[in-house]
Amino acid sequence: MLSDHHLIYLLFPFPFLFLSLAGVASGATRAALTQHFALQNNAADISAKEGSQETVATMIGMALGMILARITMGLPLAIWFSFLSLTVFHMYANYRAVGCLALTSLNIERSAILFQHFMETGQVLSPEQVSRMEHVLPTWITSWSSKKVKLLHANVRLGVRVSSLDHQEMKEVLLSAVSHYLKAKYLLVERKGIIDVIMHKNSTASDVLQSFIHALVMAKLMQKSTSVYLESQSWMDKHYEVFLQKLSSLGWKTGRLLSPPVIWKANWTDVSSDDKID
Repeated sequence: MLSDHHLIYLLFPFPFLFLSLAGVASGATRAALTQHFALQNNAADISAKEGSQETVATMIGMALGMILARITMGLPLAIWFSFLSLTVFHMYANYRAVGCLALTSLNIERSAILFQHFMETGQVLSPEQVSRMEHVLPTWITSWSSKKVKLLHANVRLGVRVSSLDHQEMKEVLLSAVSHYLKAKYLLVERKGIIDVIMHKNSTASDVLQSFIHALVMAKLMQKSTSVYLESQSWMDKHYEVFLQKLSSLGWKTGRLLSPPVIWKANWTDVSSDDKID
């Protein structure tokens, strides 16, 4: 049975579009955080406790809201002041709560932070250290903040279509496949300072992570080298496994990269003899 507010949604859907988007994002975020805190594969237990705590908090909030509504009854200025101040406090509390999370999964920004620090010092940061460096809000919003870490991931595009390459770039891809990527499940192409990553159709989650780190290496070496293909491959051969081992030793999950889905993939077979890419 539909309630009154559900009927309003059906009659006037557009005003509630952002509410629906927030609901989808909230559900996805809650599921991810539940998995993060389920250290003993007890996601159901964590979810049940979170639900009970939310119920208690909601009841307390309703009681306080009723008291506040009675106090401010007939005082429009006090009502608006209470509403705005509590809304700002609520948003700030959520911002601080997210900033306190020390997630151990590897996403685009965390991987870039870890890689840059490792390449400069040979050491790996802990999840707590990275959580203080990564941005909670989009970088264009927080460009004024103290977290002015110039990250390389802005120069990497993951899952590029082969059809987006012109004839000359296609020749470079074929040469790269023959020279550097015979065993890899990805190809890297440098275009105007941007590293494009082309994934093989049989690539796995670990291949996506490896391709992204390899692209970061190329983006870093472009700043001071001309033979980026050879030097980046040499770095990967010498340091990539060590990098993963150090990450795992500090609790990082190195099984996959949390990135937007790689929709476009390519297929190349025996490029050393056929030079064929689909």
